[in-house]
Amino acid sequence: MAQTSTTLLASKSHLANVTGTDISFTATGSEYKITSTSTSLAGFNVRDLITVTGTTNNNSTFTVKTETSANELIVEEIVTTETSDGSTTTTLDHTGFVSDKSKGDGYYSQPDGVHTVAYQVNSTMTGSIKMQGSLATTPTEDDYFDITGTTFTADQSTLISTANFTGNFVWVRAKATSVTAGTISSVLINS
Repeated sequence: MAQTSTTLLASKSHLANVTGTDISFTATGSEYKITSTSTSLAGFNVRDLITVTGTTNNNSTFTVKTETSANELIVEEIVTTETSDGSTTTTLDHTGFVSDKSKGDGYYSQPDGVHTVAYQVNSTMTGSIKMQGSLATTPTEDDYFDITGTTFTADQSTLISTANFTGNFVWVRAKATSVTAGTISSVLINS
């Protein structure tokens, strides 16, 4: 019986930086928000990675959990409450994203644990893509780890790359980092 590929990620492109002097950070209990009064944050999507610069306490990379409105994002990682002073420019740089999770061999209790991934990018793509796995049945961001031997760094000439990896991962996903331009056309996996 032939295997079928699962699409982990369809076409996804780099987004332009978002800058504003009205961007604030709020931590309320276990909910962490990035908000603005007028700067649009609407271009970001769930699981996008955004690197923040220009703040006093929140210069870090965050994973978008929810886009609640055009001016509010909820992120996975902890933010420190910090209100915009109206004059300091904060930059949100779209530096990558993670795909949705897919069931790995461990989910099905398969004994071999063999997986194959194929990355397809366009000729302007800069950045890296790698696979991550989790052994948790209901994983959070902290449960994922990088899978050795699966990193593809785009060189603007190699447009398709594949990797085989072995492990009884319950869940697998793709993670793109350091993306500054271009498009990932697709990420396919066979488990």
